[in-house]
Amino acid sequence: MSFPLLTATAALPAIGAVATAAVPAARRTAAKWLALVFSLATLVLAGIALARFEPGGDRFQLTESHAWIKDFGVRYELGVDGIGLALMALTALLIPFVILAGWHDADPLETQSSRWRPTQGFFALILMVEAMVILSFEATDVFLFYILFEAMLIPMYFLIGGFGDRAHSGSDENAAAQRSYAAVKFLLYNLVGGLIMLAAVIGLYVVAGSFSLSEIAEARANGSLSMATGTERWLFLGFFFAFAVKAPLWPLHTWLPNAMGEATSPVAVLITAVVDKVGTFAMLRFCLQLFPEASKWATPVILVLALISIVYGALLAVGQRDIKRLIAYASISHFGFIVLGIFAMTSQGQSGATLYMVNHGISTAALMLVAGFLITRRGSRLISDYGGVQKVAPVLAGTFLIGGLATLSLPGLAPFVSEFLVLVGAFAAYPAAGIIATTGIVLAAIYVLVLYQRTMTGPVKAEVQGMADLKVRELAVVVPLIALLLFLGVYPKPLTDIVNPAVRHTMSDVQKKDPQPEVEAAK
Repeated sequence: MSFPLLTATAALPAIGAVATAAVPAARRTAAKWLALVFSLATLVLAGIALARFEPGGDRFQLTESHAWIKDFGVRYELGVDGIGLALMALTALLIPFVILAGWHDADPLETQSSRWRPTQGFFALILMVEAMVILSFEATDVFLFYILFEAMLIPMYFLIGGFGDRAHSGSDENAAAQRSYAAVKFLLYNLVGGLIMLAAVIGLYVVAGSFSLSEIAEARANGSLSMATGTERWLFLGFFFAFAVKAPLWPLHTWLPNAMGEATSPVAVLITAVVDKVGTFAMLRFCLQLFPEASKWATPVILVLALISIVYGALLAVGQRDIKRLIAYASISHFGFIVLGIFAMTSQGQSGATLYMVNHGISTAALMLVAGFLITRRGSRLISDYGGVQKVAPVLAGTFLIGGLATLSLPGLAPFVSEFLVLVGAFAAYPAAGIIATTGIVLAAIYVLVLYQRTMTGPVKAEVQGMADLKVRELAVVVPLIALLLFLGVYPKPLTDIVNPAVRHTMSDVQKKDPQPEVEAAK
């Protein structure tokens, strides 16, 4: 292709971020509309990339390759397979809804100076995160990916620490301290993971002499690259640790509930539905492709960690009193399912894991954004402060229920398909792991239904009386997400057609085949 479509898809939100930040302080509404327009234009480019992608074609398509740092063999090298393309499209899809949902979240308070521009900064940072995440899904040069993997922490740090949730039960000073703690914890965890990954990236270059995925794969295929077993395993651990922090996988998960709890609801969606997907995506793209033997060696331990994440996250979600922290712990459980599907090393498991990344992004966005609308109205995140909402705001309650049912993977909604495939893949290779993972389904039903019962049903609490139902802007956020959950729940074929060829390539990388069913011979 002569037109650099992948570069344009990532560059457009970056340009939008600069333009939004430059809007004068008094033109807050103009800044919002400008950010929304750039996010919609990015979605159009992502749609064009989807249309031009050929599922049965080359592994990496729409490729671009240019020299960058010649002395170190670093190239600006881009390309997408079905997995990267699906997640790139998910990111481009969710950002306009994040912007619409956060329309008033960064409006300056009466005590702030008129020269302070929190609105412009808020939306500019969101667009900058979008640009970096999209480019990370496209990068096929390991060093380029690492730069993006680390750089996206900077705007996320300011989004969490500088634009926290205003529905805080404590004083303003306490709220600021909690936001600062959550932002610093997010940054430190991910920086430590990134530094360990940097050592592994340097080690990979020393061993392979290249950062390019295509060059390393070619060298491995023709026999000119052979890693010692011990070296490959150490390099794998360096990469996997960073990705497990980002994912997040138990026991490296503790930053997520703090970050999601203290951030605004749209930023919480940005964390778990967009940024965290980079971690699980990278496990498929880099861990399995670069270190196939080490991936198989580490599988038993990683499966145990995934199962702990599934059960532990769900159990803690059951006991939460804070709506947003409940959704955060539910996401930890869901990421456990994703990692389980990846390292089950079956085509069903990896297809299900990729679908799970997409479907979890949509379902969590729907649930968290509706929860954010609810919290904004009441001014509290505590479950105990609600009751009888469905009687005064039935549309809000109904959309909250659908988001919750998607979270527990109700048949007919998109997450069911992905969770079913993950469990089928796990059962085929590791029956015991599949059995343990099913407990996460039962626990999900408990925490979702109890949450709905305590907030939406029963007598109407005095503080809930007169609560407004969803407005037009809020419906414009929620309705398309619910429509997608329904469509992909009954017809996931458009997504599986894109993903499955990439999964077959990944299975070939690790030299794994699906277990064959054992059938007794007829007598």
